[in-house]
Amino acid sequence: MDDKALLVEVQLLESKTYHALSNLPKARAALTSARTTANAIYCPPKLQAALDMQSGIIHAAEEKDWKTAYSYFYEAFEGYDSIDNPKAITALKYMLLCKIMLNIPEDVQALVSGKLALRYAGRQALTDYKVELRDDPIINTHLAKLYDNLLEQNLIRVIEPFSRVQIEHISSLIKLSKVRTSLEISDAS
Repeated sequence: MDDKALLVEVQLLESKTYHALSNLPKARAALTSARTTANAIYCPPKLQAALDMQSGIIHAAEEKDWKTAYSYFYEAFEGYDSIDNPKAITALKYMLLCKIMLNIPEDVQALVSGKLALRYAGRQALTDYKVELRDDPIINTHLAKLYDNLLEQNLIRVIEPFSRVQIEHISSLIKLSKVRTSLEISDAS
């Protein structure tokens, strides 16, 4: 392994570390350095896929640019899939997250039933990968945001037809405490 390929790996690791520490500007700078160095050499598919994966993560985390993040995750998925790397499943998972966050649910089904994803799909996927979905900090962060968005939308739908509502009744409908329901309603309006 030549020095430049090793340098790319170190810079990529630096980007991942800064991202884990929530220092997104330094994570982006380290990733930019890694990509610049990688452009000067032949990058093996696994390393290129790792760069694409980190690029997608940075775009999703920092800028909430889900379209660009999706493109990077797609490239990472293809790269990992071409070498039968198990990280292809993670890239696919992130691609699905992007489509969900973009509020394009019809694309989720098309993506899961697509030619590339067929070998990773199945009825038991959510059950089989429940631990992976919950233990993944990227997915977990965005699932919490998605949950909050869905809760807010449902609350608005429930209270919209009324000029006055009883917090106790609403909290029993959505099965949340009165305090949490009151906070969510005040945030939603």
